[in-house]
Amino acid sequence: MLSSICVRTFVDTQIALFMAVVLAVFILSGCADDDPQMPPPSNILHNTSTHSDNRLPPVQHSQNDNNSDERLLTIRGYLFQEPLLEDEQDHQDNIDNTWQTLTQLTPQQLNELVINTDENVLQAWLDLVKLYHDSKQNQNLLRVEIRKWQTRHPLHPAVKNLPTPLKQKINFIPVSTDKIALLLPLSGSAKVFGEAIRQGFLDAHSGLPVVTMPMPTVMAANDDVNPDQVDHLLDPVESVANTTTTFNPQVKVYDTESQPVAKILALAQQEGATLVVGPLLKPEVAQLATIATTLNILALNHSEESKTSTNICYFSLSPKDEARNAAHHLWQKKKQTPLLITPQGTFGDAIAYAFTQEWHKLGGQTVLQQRFASMSKLKQAINRGQGIRLSGQPVSPLPGSPPVTAAMSNHVDAVYIVATPGEMTLIKPMIEMTTDSPTKPELFTSSRSNQTNSSRKNNNQYSISADYYLEMEGIQFSEIPLIAGSNPALMKQAADKYNNDYSLIRLYAMGIDAWALANYFAEMRQIAGFHLSGTTGDLNVTTDCVISRKLPWLQYRQGKLIPAI
Repeated sequence: MLSSICVRTFVDTQIALFMAVVLAVFILSGCADDDPQMPPPSNILHNTSTHSDNRLPPVQHSQNDNNSDERLLTIRGYLFQEPLLEDEQDHQDNIDNTWQTLTQLTPQQLNELVINTDENVLQAWLDLVKLYHDSKQNQNLLRVEIRKWQTRHPLHPAVKNLPTPLKQKINFIPVSTDKIALLLPLSGSAKVFGEAIRQGFLDAHSGLPVVTMPMPTVMAANDDVNPDQVDHLLDPVESVANTTTTFNPQVKVYDTESQPVAKILALAQQEGATLVVGPLLKPEVAQLATIATTLNILALNHSEESKTSTNICYFSLSPKDEARNAAHHLWQKKKQTPLLITPQGTFGDAIAYAFTQEWHKLGGQTVLQQRFASMSKLKQAINRGQGIRLSGQPVSPLPGSPPVTAAMSNHVDAVYIVATPGEMTLIKPMIEMTTDSPTKPELFTSSRSNQTNSSRKNNNQYSISADYYLEMEGIQFSEIPLIAGSNPALMKQAADKYNNDYSLIRLYAMGIDAWALANYFAEMRQIAGFHLSGTTGDLNVTTDCVISRKLPWLQYRQGKLIPAI
């Protein structure tokens, strides 16, 4: 009895063998000119399990499974095996996996899919995904459209068992956001950061248009460009969303420097707040674990002491989250042995651990790390003619693990650098001094290298100019969508407001996204796979309602910035 069929990762050998078997099936069935819904590789290449405890796993995309054509093969595999499943849970898993794979495609990719005229089940799936994208902002409309879809396709497998995230979407219980308490540091040393977030939040509350525009194909060098200069304050996730709301809740701002967070929460609840956004600073976020409150809270940071709670979600700007993004980017580019070059100290090590943990989850092996000291030490080294060799210490995926024996690798094919612009102007030529191989590793860096505030220069900051764009030729770096060019009009407004200080522009964007997320608090808590496209990244809710972000990548090319391939 067939109770479970496992859809496995596509690898090159499997795809080749799979296509050969499919061709044989076409010939044997006399359908060589047709393209039926294809079985996944596991149906042909692997024995199916009959153990009742085996469940269908979600799609595990390999390094070669990155485009819509390969995802279409995966979807066809799910459709092929659906009528063969007998266990009810297997049916639901298969439907959920089909939905997950379809919703990972962009609207443009969905529109560009080419299917056969007789693929009725697949076409119905595409119709369901389209109506979801068109109606998901209105719960009642979505319910109506789904009922119409079910009427049109009464025999479709998803009629009886809708995808779990879709069921959660139409059945979620709204949370009141009529009165929002915004908790930020508006005095003291962190005032400048709190003010930027407050301004972004209130601008979005006032109806700021945040409709994203297509990414420009080329960006010219700016006189000013800047990244996260507040890493010591903000250590978790970046996000934002391009949404408008149909209501206008009241917002009251509280200064977290004026009194303890516990007292502010009690006061906010007494004054009728139904949702809290904040606090921002890590020590105050950590205090939430010790405060008993029934208020729904969107914290603007994340701490190791952060507790799992049904009423708290965490959203922040995170260098560690950016490192996880980098792991995915390098994996998709089929890199095998990455070397991380990070600052000495806990900050650099935390980024290395985050990258390595994600790399291992993806199926990667050894990650090497090399630490650098101060700007002055880098200058001394380059003046002595010393370069940076492609060697390092293997990184343990867990902080505090026993040290691993140092290693040298002749096969490093990617270098991820966490450095400021000034440091990058030294590190890049120091790498080039020691790499004379014709196949040089690709260089990648974080948004930390994209800083431009000339009014706050010090030894670790550097005003980016056209020369810097030329010096960084070929390097790819991650950046939030707003700065990367998703909304030029809003970016100009923010740049003028903050004198091109990219650290403050990122915080301003965080405020905009915090407003959008606040209005979707119920969905974040109740709907699996919740997603928003924002000004700080594509936002997704992970375990314990921690919001992660996916960033676009740019590349320096002939003195300009272009989208990285």
